[in-house]
Amino acid sequence: MTIEVDIVSRITECFPQLREAEKKVARLVMDDLSGAASASITELAEEAGVSEATITRFAKAVGCKNVRDLKMKLAQSLAVGQRFIHESPDESGIQGVYESIKNVININRKIVNEADVARAVEMLLNARQVLSIGMGGGSTILSQELQFRLFRIGFAVSAYNDGLLARMVASTADSKDVMVALSVTGYTAEVVEPASIAKQYGLKVIAITAPDSPLAKVSDVVLPLVTDETDFIYKPSASRYAMMALIDVLSTELALSQKRRSRDRLRRLKLALDSHRGGDDRQPLGD
Repeated sequence: MTIEVDIVSRITECFPQLREAEKKVARLVMDDLSGAASASITELAEEAGVSEATITRFAKAVGCKNVRDLKMKLAQSLAVGQRFIHESPDESGIQGVYESIKNVININRKIVNEADVARAVEMLLNARQVLSIGMGGGSTILSQELQFRLFRIGFAVSAYNDGLLARMVASTADSKDVMVALSVTGYTAEVVEPASIAKQYGLKVIAITAPDSPLAKVSDVVLPLVTDETDFIYKPSASRYAMMALIDVLSTELALSQKRRSRDRLRRLKLALDSHRGGDDRQPLGD
């Protein structure tokens, strides 16, 4: 499969090598991608103050077959969202980062369904083992976070972050196993497909994902995530904090449901860490 460089990047890279007339066209296009994508070759030529032949030469200079191909690629670039093309209002700064995290957590805490959490906890308590599946940036790390939370309180749990391996594990798992599938969007095929395979072999699937997504539709229990993305693209998405909060909810409820076993495991963990590193009594357990 050939992955094409988007036309905006191509124009930026080629700009220094363009002729002066072609640079006029480039400036026109970059200043108004939407207008350039819908304008005729005559309109582009008149607006840039160049000939129609220059428009054609410009299209070829930036790697397009013709002006029609150029306009199609401009439309594709616009489809990814204007926030990745034009500068948005500044939402940076230390307080801005903290505020976005707080806002997304507050939005998601309001949609947590306690009955669904209870169902998920019951499934995990009865599981032979837990399979934690997550692909990509945040979901990869947080599938591992689920593993780190659950093994501490006595659960057999493994995290898988490779699409092919996740399919293999799903196809060889036992019907007494439970899969927890993590995906902010719920559209990542490398997560949706293993979840679907797991269902075919009788596994229960718990999804931490967007409601009504493809992943949500193949799952037995959905712990919903709502994202609150802004046009300020430079700050990492705060949605992963909402996912982490749901992981903490699950692990806390599981620990409380079997206090004696959880307390025993956590005490053993504390003793092992203290004998290794020392420090005061209030240090986190391995964090």
